[in-house]
Amino acid sequence: MRLPSRFAAGAPGRILAALMIFAAPPAALPAPPAPPDPPVFVLNSRDATVSRIDRLRYGELGRIEVGREPHHLYPTPDGRSLIVANALSDELYFFDPLSGALQRRVEGIADPYQIGFSPDNHWFVVAALRLDRIDLYRNEGGTLRLAARIDAPKAPSHLWFSADSRYVFVTLQQSSEVAAIDLATQTMAWKLPTGRQPAGIVMTPDDRYLLVGVMGEDYVQVIDWRARRTVRRVVTGKGAHNFRGLGDRRHLFVSNRVENTVSILDMDTLQVVGAIPVPGGPDCLEVTADRRELWVTLRWARQVAVVDLGQRRVARTIPVGRSPHGIYLRDRAPVL
Repeated sequence: MRLPSRFAAGAPGRILAALMIFAAPPAALPAPPAPPDPPVFVLNSRDATVSRIDRLRYGELGRIEVGREPHHLYPTPDGRSLIVANALSDELYFFDPLSGALQRRVEGIADPYQIGFSPDNHWFVVAALRLDRIDLYRNEGGTLRLAARIDAPKAPSHLWFSADSRYVFVTLQQSSEVAAIDLATQTMAWKLPTGRQPAGIVMTPDDRYLLVGVMGEDYVQVIDWRARRTVRRVVTGKGAHNFRGLGDRRHLFVSNRVENTVSILDMDTLQVVGAIPVPGGPDCLEVTADRRELWVTLRWARQVAVVDLGQRRVARTIPVGRSPHGIYLRDRAPVL
């Protein structure tokens, strides 16, 4: 939190020859306080709460009660709301990303485990993990209208979109596959086998390769999605789970939840160029806008770790609720 600036007081009045004393001019009024820095939001899946964290003071501001089992969150295209997906209570909560105030609730969204908007903002996609289904909603000026429900066994988990918004790619954790859904036809286009329990998925900035974190193994699977074939497996660590770009369109962080590390992957060479020990089951990740810090939810430790990227080490940890999962920083680096 930045402190308000103040102007210096004026010089004291001078005693003149006539012994007339002029009082010092009054001190200027303090400038209005700067607006608070946007908080960091962390979803505590087993507590049904959201922790709000002061990013500069590294302390919890408070907790917001939400629906049952919140796992992931996503900003609206206009940036005015932050959507929290409550999987077990079948609803979305919309929050003000600055104040944390609840704006509205949308009920009847079945099992929203993972959510996301297509790059053209026309589609809102829900991965209903327990229902083995992908639900497609048209985004009509902020109103979500159900367009199609697509069977996607088993356990659809994480999402990523092609740059042209034609496809959404989904990892199927229990069938060990990745699926491509054609948004134009609203049908399943194809599936490809992966290693055991695929989780996070991301596209390289050139839109050429899909990268899949294979949680039941120790590697990232590299898929040429146009040719529909696996071209490489990059070993990162046991429980390779989720991704977050540094924001330079080259370096990618990989959370290895069992290995208790975060790997740094060069997306140009598809090689690991570093690893940072992060105990506690690292899961979801965020990068500050200045790229100096990596924030990581620790799924098994009830904490969030703040990694100093200059020193490549955990600088501090912040207590939160049980099973912290999704995380969001408003002032963040680009996703890739």
